[in-house]
Amino acid sequence: MVMERNDEAVGTGTLGKAMMVLEAVALADRPMRFTDVLAISGQPRGTLHRQLSHLVHEGLLELRDDHVYVPGLRLLKLASASWARNEFRAVAAPFLEALHGETGETVHLGVLRGREIIYLDKVESRQAVRMNSQIGNASPVYCTGVGKAALSTLDPAALDVILSGIEFQRFTPQTIVDRATLLGELEAVRRSGVAFDREEHEPGIRCVAAPVCDAARSLVAGVSVTGPAYRVGQEKLDAWVPLVRRAADAIKSELDARLGPQR
Repeated sequence: MVMERNDEAVGTGTLGKAMMVLEAVALADRPMRFTDVLAISGQPRGTLHRQLSHLVHEGLLELRDDHVYVPGLRLLKLASASWARNEFRAVAAPFLEALHGETGETVHLGVLRGREIIYLDKVESRQAVRMNSQIGNASPVYCTGVGKAALSTLDPAALDVILSGIEFQRFTPQTIVDRATLLGELEAVRRSGVAFDREEHEPGIRCVAAPVCDAARSLVAGVSVTGPAYRVGQEKLDAWVPLVRRAADAIKSELDARLGPQR
């Protein structure tokens, strides 16, 4: 299979192709050999070898002694700097902490990128059993609370672009796997102001999320509270609805107040 990016504009130049290689290795669930990258890159062997050599030379990838490629420490340094300096995360942080204090469960902040949600921040649950999520991880938009909350804010044209490229995958028996059902769910989200994940992405995990949308900054995001199904029933999710809405609204208001209007 040839590698595909989730965003609509795929770089076809040297840098764009190198970034696709870097992303493939960095996001792989296991270290990759040259032949693994070759099989999914769709690039000539010589071109791919030069790209990997450049990425290793720049410290963005490392070639281990067992001949596999893994993310390099320079990539970690860049990611750390990006996270620390992200203004949106900094603005949202106190409201995420407050929401966590009110619920005691895991709180996430996610940003829409293409057909995925990227988790920008997380406040861990105080409970012994916790979420296995990580900052920087990506999840599908169609079966996560933050994803559906973010999609609900898009205009019809932007939403159509994203939905047209989704290849629905069933993660659990509750996963939405067709466009019509998803559109119906998004209409319900628009009416209520919140989105639910009722074990749609991971078995035994439920959440409620609210959108944080700022068209002036092209920011489409969401905040959620998540917990295991055995202690988070619908009654508790419903009790969290006003808390999540309030947190999302407060983040948007603080974003406007601190960063000012953006033209």
